[in-house]
Amino acid sequence: MVDGVEPAGRAGVWGAAGVFTAVAFVAAGVLGAVQSGTGVPTEVMQLTQFGPAVGVGVVALYRWRRTRELLRGEGERRTGGRAVALLGAAGLIVALTVLAYGVASGGAGFTPPGALHHPFMLIAAAQLVGACAEELGWRCFLQPLLRTRLGVLASSVTVGVVWGAWHVPVFAQAPAYAAGFLVATVAMSVVLGVALDGTGGPYRLLLAGGFHTLVNLGLLFFMDEESGAVLPMLCFGLSCLVVALVWAVRDTPAAEAVPTTLHGT
Repeated sequence: MVDGVEPAGRAGVWGAAGVFTAVAFVAAGVLGAVQSGTGVPTEVMQLTQFGPAVGVGVVALYRWRRTRELLRGEGERRTGGRAVALLGAAGLIVALTVLAYGVASGGAGFTPPGALHHPFMLIAAAQLVGACAEELGWRCFLQPLLRTRLGVLASSVTVGVVWGAWHVPVFAQAPAYAAGFLVATVAMSVVLGVALDGTGGPYRLLLAGGFHTLVNLGLLFFMDEESGAVLPMLCFGLSCLVVALVWAVRDTPAAEAVPTTLHGT
């Protein structure tokens, strides 16, 4: 296919979304299977996080111009206050989770950086790289792609459901655990979708990756939700939901209109 001559209309959008999603799932599974042989500790980085980036790469092979436009974005909105609020929302999610868990269980723990098996700076840097690899796919490609056809809430919820389902091992846990996790991914996707609507380029990627990293690090230090325990995951999901409702009520109405489609849509 000649670059720039691409399928038009809804079929082109949903076709690209389908290819991206399928590749992201398969690539994550393969990367997860080979991680033990690479020597990369999962505490430092989970290779599955690169699955969405691989999905973007595959779509770019046959729709380069469209992919480039989506990653670059149409807007140049770079509000410093919005960036601070978004990163603050990540901290608020962690704080509410710890508070809710502490009230429900009688106390929340804390793992100091020195107690981790690897240097904190290495973990933090690797977490940011991994988070950006994920967000390149979720918030920098799939979200703006769906946004050409859907409002900000509908596109954000759709991305959140796919993002949650992409974490396949979660669904081997108790149903309440999986439900709490899915609520968390949808809610965080709404926060990110609303906050980043109209932005593009490295600004969008760094903010999404920074939000993702702060949440991951906060949970690493304060919670044990990855153990399969239901209570901390439910606290996490409900905390994400509270923050998402605030963002949606405050910022969504002005951004709900479906924007003008990008070239080739």
